[in-house]
Amino acid sequence: MGDEATILHADLDSFYASVEQRDDPALRGRPVLVGMGVVLAASYEAKAFGVRTPMGVHQARALCPRAVVVPPRMSAYSAASKAVFEIFRDTTPIVEGISIDEAFLEVAGLRKIRGTPREIAARLRVRVRNEVGLPITVGVARTKFLAKVASAVGKPDGLLVVPPGEELAFLHPLPIERLWGVGPVTSGKLRDQRIHTVGHVARIGEAGLVAILGAHAGRHLHALAHNRDPRRVRVGHRRKSIGSQCALGRRPRPFAEIDATLAALADRVTRRMRGANRPGRTVTLRLRFDDFGRATRSRSLLKATMQTRAILEAARALLAEARPLIETRGLTLVGLAVSNLEGEGAVQMPLPFDDPYDDQLDIAVDAVRDRFGSAALTRAASLGRDLGPSVPILPD
Repeated sequence: MGDEATILHADLDSFYASVEQRDDPALRGRPVLVGMGVVLAASYEAKAFGVRTPMGVHQARALCPRAVVVPPRMSAYSAASKAVFEIFRDTTPIVEGISIDEAFLEVAGLRKIRGTPREIAARLRVRVRNEVGLPITVGVARTKFLAKVASAVGKPDGLLVVPPGEELAFLHPLPIERLWGVGPVTSGKLRDQRIHTVGHVARIGEAGLVAILGAHAGRHLHALAHNRDPRRVRVGHRRKSIGSQCALGRRPRPFAEIDATLAALADRVTRRMRGANRPGRTVTLRLRFDDFGRATRSRSLLKATMQTRAILEAARALLAEARPLIETRGLTLVGLAVSNLEGEGAVQMPLPFDDPYDDQLDIAVDAVRDRFGSAALTRAASLGRDLGPSVPILPD
């Protein structure tokens, strides 16, 4: 860890909702919900009423009756993200994208030509506002972990620098939920032990945390509570998974419709895999239920593949395993992701070479969709069905 805070975490504020407010002046200053059956994003005006993601739209409307609900426009969000990342890369060559709306930037060594990290962050925020029309919050610290915490504390539309030597004084009064990896389950375990702040976590010691949470989680949180995070900002880090998810709404859906949605997601995900030439081995099904609970099922294949049929068969097997949960708890969102991605040219051809049909079919379908649009070809099972918006996998 260096002597100066040079890591920036830049995070667009309520990204989807902010894009909608930017593009439609009538929405500015009003509570906005982006989504169909499930809220994918909420403006800060809506969050003030207690609306959170991934809350159902019906529940969100009950909390905020005056909210305006708009369907997601992924092409608009993608264009805005691209414009913002161009500003990131113009600010420093060392940019590590985390998601569509956030990134880490390393600005060490730029003082003579760009100024201090605080000055660089301030100019970045002005450029994003003036050139893209969106609010962005930037946290600055010596570690990636603390820079991300700083941006979260600095929201909305803020700039927060944590000076060297003052990190623990800033970090320790914060609630335990600010630590990476502390979700509802871990938070409950810690609070049951009267551990409420990061400072409490730091003082309990590693052995105590291991006894409560297990070896991996205990050591991880102990290190973070002392701001120990050796990771550096990495350029050109290749994504670990390719996925997409679809909000289904709150009304009951027949299993055949869920299967059709899954097939459409498999088409979308494998097309992106082939576009990036990144075969994968692990298929993951993500489900979100009517009670806001979640379930994840995964299966690893023997060989990496980009074939739609192979990925879909694995996904359908996982869906069949989860069918009892779906039928008893109701399903509001389904997601599909493929991980353990390999590099270009990493596909090992099966022996004997007796199944060229799938590859040829995938190539032909991709060519038609590339030329005439994604809707040019669709599965028969999807005809006449409202599959809902298909969006990139969101973090759990």
